[in-house]
Amino acid sequence: MSALIRSLAETTFVVLDLETSGAAPSSGAGITEIGALKVRSGEIIGQFQSFVNPGHPLPEFITSLTGITDAMLYDAPEIDQILPTFFEFLGSHHETVLVAHNAPFDIGFLKAAAISTDCEWPDYIVVDTVRIARSALGRDEVRDCKLSTLAEFFGASIEPNHRALDDARATVDVLHGIFERLGTFGVSTLGELTSFKRKREKKPLD
Repeated sequence: MSALIRSLAETTFVVLDLETSGAAPSSGAGITEIGALKVRSGEIIGQFQSFVNPGHPLPEFITSLTGITDAMLYDAPEIDQILPTFFEFLGSHHETVLVAHNAPFDIGFLKAAAISTDCEWPDYIVVDTVRIARSALGRDEVRDCKLSTLAEFFGASIEPNHRALDDARATVDVLHGIFERLGTFGVSTLGELTSFKRKREKKPLD
């Protein structure tokens, strides 16, 4: 069965979040924390969390933002040690769909890590909750599509705090809230989810 005709209820999603030492791999930044939750039929069925030693000291603003310190990463595995284990958790790209908030950021770091460690990047379908939220929600409902804004709007069980596993949990709640909203548009399959696009109405001028 084609993955795209699979119902959302039958699809296994891995909702992931990364913390990093900077804005982009091209600047020499690396992954410092991975958090991921495996979800199926609205239930969390697996969890992955690990610190990652990026091989260099953290900038002060990163420690201030995340609360992650060099001491916390000192004994953590480096990315070449943890990436194969993480890929094993993700599972086959024929079965698993990856989800992240602002997915190009997280997936960009993971792809860069795969290249640097000579790991082949599986051709996963990726769902970006930012993009889907922009289509599913009206401008009169949310002022922006930041994770904190959407978590509050959907009544997430945890407030995003720039820690990987907590932010992944918040993204799970946002994803499920988006699914409920998309149900009102008749979206029920993975293909309909990935192709859904509705133009947001502009806020009327005062």
